Amino acid sequence: MRLLLHLVITAVLLLAIGQFIQGFHIGGFGTALVAALVLGIVNFLVRPILVVLTFPITVVTLGLFLIVINGLMLYLTSGLVRGFRIDSFGAAMLGGLLLGLFNLVISALTHRKA
Repeated sequence: MRLLLHLVITAVLLLAIGQFIQGFHIGGFGTALVAALVLGIVNFLVRPILVVLTFPITVVTLGLFLIVINGLMLYLTSGLVRGFRIDSFGAAMLGGLLLGLFNLVISALTHRKA
């Protein structure tokens, strides 16, 4: 149930980000849901490999290179999902940054101790 909720929240966030970033196009809620699922799979399979391979760069940049990796994951997802298109890598990086920040805020709000 928690995974499904996270999937729906990510889909809504992708739709919202598509409204704010020029060059970030998503067809509709169904496309956003598929993109959220594919993004989750890509983050599970590809992201850890990239994080390990780019660890020295990440250390030198004090972790800021992870924004580039998030952009790469989003850009890869746009290449895999029909109806989801990102025109430039800059739009992908900005979208990845916003998606990460929004997820962080939502996670903090939903995991508060009572």
